[in-house]
Amino acid sequence: MCSLLVKEKLYINEVVLGTAFGIIMGPHVANVFDPRDWGVETQRITLEVMRVVLAMGLFAIGVELPKSYMAKHIRGLLVLVVPTMAIGWVIVAGILKVLFGDLNFVSCLAIAACLTPTDPIICAAIVGGKFAMKHVPLNLRQILSAESAANDGLAYPFLSIAIYLTVETSTREAIGKWFLIGWLYEVILGTVLGAVLGSIFNWLMKLSHNKGFIDRESYVAQYLAMALFTIGIASTIGSDDLLAAFAAGTAISWDGNFNTHTENEIFASVIDLVLNCACFVYIGAWLPFESFNMPEYGIEPWRLSVLFIAILALRRIPSILLLFKWVPEITTWQEALFSGHFGSMGVGAIFISTLAVSRLPEPSDPPANQAELLAKVLQPIVSFIVLGSIIIHGLSIPFFSFGRTMSLTMTRSATLTGVRAAENADYLRSLATGKQLALVTQTEATHHVSHGPDPTSDEVHVGATTSQASGSGSTTIIPDLETGLVSKGVHFSALAQ
Repeated sequence: MCSLLVKEKLYINEVVLGTAFGIIMGPHVANVFDPRDWGVETQRITLEVMRVVLAMGLFAIGVELPKSYMAKHIRGLLVLVVPTMAIGWVIVAGILKVLFGDLNFVSCLAIAACLTPTDPIICAAIVGGKFAMKHVPLNLRQILSAESAANDGLAYPFLSIAIYLTVETSTREAIGKWFLIGWLYEVILGTVLGAVLGSIFNWLMKLSHNKGFIDRESYVAQYLAMALFTIGIASTIGSDDLLAAFAAGTAISWDGNFNTHTENEIFASVIDLVLNCACFVYIGAWLPFESFNMPEYGIEPWRLSVLFIAILALRRIPSILLLFKWVPEITTWQEALFSGHFGSMGVGAIFISTLAVSRLPEPSDPPANQAELLAKVLQPIVSFIVLGSIIIHGLSIPFFSFGRTMSLTMTRSATLTGVRAAENADYLRSLATGKQLALVTQTEATHHVSHGPDPTSDEVHVGATTSQASGSGSTTIIPDLETGLVSKGVHFSALAQ
């Protein structure tokens, strides 16, 4: 009922609103909805909810990119994805090691892998908003969307190497599995699978349309069906379903034919909005606030707060400022700073962390080894960072808008004040043209009234009282100015011409 006001006037998106509503409805406030009441099924349900929402978002980004976008912008995308993710991964792991000494560096790498990818859902809500449409260049919005989609799927190798090193007894075996499973089977096979499925789907859709077998409305329905079909096949065979969804969406829109038939259709946007709102309501109710303070495991609010601030400052901004000259879509350091700041963490981080917990042993109390300790502390740390990212990144645009409005208001006010002062000075100067106004005291004014004015003087008395005026009919009287700038009974000297 007030979406226009909230989203296009206040610039508050569904990410912040959905999370806030979920917190209110969740177990810590109204206790209407508590996902953790589902017991052992909570992790599986959370994993699948995040998977579906992520896949739909990645598929939508792939479809909405311009024709052959990935081929034309592969250089900038590779620079933004590979070195930026790797540098941020190591930096975040180092920060975790400093703040949480009980974790070894491999466990810190596993947690950092959950926080490395940019969340495509929050990113789409930000770069697709009205403020970004007006003030962020189109090429920058597109490259940020493509980057958020690509690096979400590439989080698998970063996570899998840390998990294999944690649970496997042999480093050689862990690295072998990481290369064969983490890269070849998950990343490469998932990408190829998605691209092949998307290309076949695109060919079938064009064939059906040319023969008159399908109408416009069914095109949009197939949009949703294809996204679910792709992640269903990829997850069934154990491949990277997120990269498969993005590759399928990109392949479908490769020649621009699918976009032509679905442009100006709002059904898919409505479905995305509904899914995103439901997902963040779920996240708000799911957040484990009670786990943000577990001193026995080294989890304390101040440590989590310092971690979040350090991640905001060091995870993306330094690397993008260092590398942006090799990204043609980013032309200035201000755009690089913007790109570094909007590295949000949300649905993707929760999905990867839930996937990691499912591959780790069930923790005992107290944890018996490093793997159990990692399983115990991973989601509290990740969920706190996600909550902070939703607040900071979700409200950045409203703060930018407010600051811009205040700056324009102050500038206009200062300009108007200067104009009015100049107008007042011009007005006084026009009154004094050709004459000299003498600044005299009340005594001098009385002297003039008693003895009469000097007939040779050019003085003009401003603001003389009525009694002074009646005392001498020869005195020239100028009434007080209406603006109140000349006080009654006081005389002003002439302004320099």
